[in-house]
Amino acid sequence: MHRYTYPCPLRWADADAYGHVNNALFLRFMEEARTRMFQEVLPADEAGRRQHAFVVSRASVEYRAPLHYREDPVDVHVWVTQSRAVSFELAYQIRDADRLYAEGTTAIAAYNLDTGRPRRLSDSERSFLARYTES
Repeated sequence: MHRYTYPCPLRWADADAYGHVNNALFLRFMEEARTRMFQEVLPADEAGRRQHAFVVSRASVEYRAPLHYREDPVDVHVWVTQSRAVSFELAYQIRDADRLYAEGTTAIAAYNLDTGRPRRLSDSERSFLARYTES
């Protein structure tokens, strides 16, 4: 198993009056990493993306340390903890070499936006997830 790592840039507007990155933005960091991770497996055309979409059904974040605004990006590590026929779970760490800022999870369902219904994961999606699955 290997983890996908996204070097997530911080924006000056992410910081509050105390210079901390607002906690609500950690979900956005997780989304950015997940979106980039899945670019490889998503269809290139709009119709294919609608029929092979993913939706978040649950998200949680545990904050470990305050993240202060800085010029350097923070790393978001993503890996698969569970996979089923129509859904899977991802785990995240938001960190740098010295400190863990947050850990999170998301439950993701495979979804067809055209029918408005869950769908089964395809063979190529299952193979993709297996590369990042925790053993």
